[in-house]
Amino acid sequence: VARYGANPMAVINNVKEKISELSSGLPSKTLSDGRTSQLTIVPFYDRTELIQETLGTLDEALTLEILITIFVIIIMVFNLRASVLISGLLPVAVLMVFISMKLFNVDANIVALSGIAIAIGTMVDVGVILSENVLRHIDENDENLPMNTVVYNATAEVSGAILTAVMTTIISFIPVFTMIGAEGKLFRPLAFTKTSALTASLIVALFLIPPFAAYLFKKRNIKTSFSYMLNGAMIILGVLSIIFGYPLGLILIAFGVVGFLSLKEKITSKRANTINIFVSAFAIIFLLAEYWRPLGVDRSILWNLIFVGLICFGLLGVFTLFRSYYVRILNWALRNKLLFLSLPTVIIIFGVMIMRNTGKEFMPSLNEGSFLLMPTSMPHAGVEENKRVLQQLDMAVASIPEIETVVGKSGRTESALDPAPLSMYENVIQYKSEYILNEKRARQRFKVDNDGLFILKDGSLVVNPNSEINEGVDYDISKTKDPFSVRHSQLIPDDDGEYFRNWRPEIESPDDIWKEIVKATKLPGVTSAPKLQPIETRLVMLQTGMRAPMGIKVKGQDLNEIEAFGVQLEDILKQADGVKDEAVFADRIVGKPYLLLDIDRERLARYGISIEQVQQVIQVSVGGMVLTQTVEGRERYGIRVRYPRELRANPSDLKDIYVPVEKGNPIPLSELVTIRYEQGPQIIKSEDTFLVGYVLFDKLDGFAEVDVVENAQALIQEKIDSGELIVPKGINYLFTGTY
Repeated sequence: VARYGANPMAVINNVKEKISELSSGLPSKTLSDGRTSQLTIVPFYDRTELIQETLGTLDEALTLEILITIFVIIIMVFNLRASVLISGLLPVAVLMVFISMKLFNVDANIVALSGIAIAIGTMVDVGVILSENVLRHIDENDENLPMNTVVYNATAEVSGAILTAVMTTIISFIPVFTMIGAEGKLFRPLAFTKTSALTASLIVALFLIPPFAAYLFKKRNIKTSFSYMLNGAMIILGVLSIIFGYPLGLILIAFGVVGFLSLKEKITSKRANTINIFVSAFAIIFLLAEYWRPLGVDRSILWNLIFVGLICFGLLGVFTLFRSYYVRILNWALRNKLLFLSLPTVIIIFGVMIMRNTGKEFMPSLNEGSFLLMPTSMPHAGVEENKRVLQQLDMAVASIPEIETVVGKSGRTESALDPAPLSMYENVIQYKSEYILNEKRARQRFKVDNDGLFILKDGSLVVNPNSEINEGVDYDISKTKDPFSVRHSQLIPDDDGEYFRNWRPEIESPDDIWKEIVKATKLPGVTSAPKLQPIETRLVMLQTGMRAPMGIKVKGQDLNEIEAFGVQLEDILKQADGVKDEAVFADRIVGKPYLLLDIDRERLARYGISIEQVQQVIQVSVGGMVLTQTVEGRERYGIRVRYPRELRANPSDLKDIYVPVEKGNPIPLSELVTIRYEQGPQIIKSEDTFLVGYVLFDKLDGFAEVDVVENAQALIQEKIDSGELIVPKGINYLFTGTY
């Protein structure tokens, strides 16, 4: 268990270091054939990959957001120098945010980094406002004032408005810093990074952009020979980039050619600026298509490029059209005030109506890359039966091609933090990522032949059924391997190759993998389980005490009544809108078979035996008793005495246990006690001095948690009012969960 407040990544790395230190001292054995059998410690759940993938996903999202922002700036501002100036604000401000996070010990997690993503729009606005005003003052500089003066006047004119606008946003987030509990831990880092990002954007905009603007926009005479050399160097670099496999070298060639044409006065400076802007926009779109791949990595870069271009230019076309007609729209709105004001009024009315019907939940679940399957068996199942079922569950899940590892546990561990009955299973399921990833948890390309078949290190080929380039290819199937049995180490990395997909064509999302798991784990005597993930489950169990995101706690004084009422609620919940039928399950509390030995006091008195003597004999024979210790150096081991297993394997064997007496032969236990079975609780839970049982349920996709709980509450109350459901005296119920 990690210490509270500790960095999870640092804790995991420290554990790995300790394991590597211990590995050299683990026992080993030389086998008869000369091989050495070495005991090793193999972790089956490692959060390192999840942390790296999460940060990598957010890093990719930030990269795409910055690229899109730069594209919008280039097209809308339509000035290459100003676009470079504004775009340069983003990386500088983001780096300043990371410095502040380091100074104030704010961990880089998905929520904290989301604050940067949220603030990027406002950060760009600051630069756009300032740069646009500088450009306007330059155009209106009829008095030929020095560039420093022009930039100073432009900055002073809008700095107050910029400061007020940004400070308003910063101040509005102050209440978030006062949050406590789970909400505070969740949103305080976001508020900190967003505030830091906005503060950094103010510093950059008001103190760094003006001097750089004065330098960039200043007209200077550059020698023609130097211009020729600069443009020639860009063309040469572009050609070299293409030779080494970087297609963006075409952009450098285009810049160089446009520069030569401008020097030769073949095109005007204005037209050269326009061409450079569109070339830059194309470069940004190409990078977007390469990193984003909205149509999927199996599609060629050309189709992704066309799709991204249509989206970007389509949306910007709409905005450009709106900007062109803005003056006319504004004049019409001012002439027809009442008619125009009816439009926002209608929008507000519809917005309020939609807001009331909007689903509510605490937070969406994070894709952890693993599942936690937690079904239960019947209470009367014994140790051997639970072991057999657990093995069947593991084998059934492992047979799914998308599953990487599965490790199951029945009952509790040697920890007070895990009060689970023997009938409760926990199967930690790690499924493969959609595409094979490298050590940095990023998609990796692998070598393919001319037919699109992946080449392995041993020379054999692998067909990837998900790749479109394999369609219609005629190849010898006997020379290929099963794609779902291929490992990362067998493939050959190649930057010009293709991505290798681990999932079958019909598997499109982790939800599809979960459906396959549900199908495979339908076994007799085993209940269904809600869709859970390891970290999510631990948080849910800490918050509610249950192993489901939603549930009902039934409290009372009698376990039989609690179970019976819970079963009634189970049937009703299956009828509620938004409730997943197969995930509804009420605790079967009473049903565990107990072996009771009723001691006959009269017979004990007849033989002169005390109750304590009989109890000690039963304890020694069945459970065993530590009578002494063996000393081996610094180590102490208890010596437990009890009957051998073959004499206590079955309940009927207890009758043949002999109780010694002071005079005469030992007496069989069957003559002193009556052995019988009785149903009892498999686990006793209590809250607020009441016994408690759980009714677990989950929601269907597309429904919000709060709406599902409200539907269930209304349905149960309707059944109570109609008399179909009667709440026994002394029984009360309440809904609980993450909602």
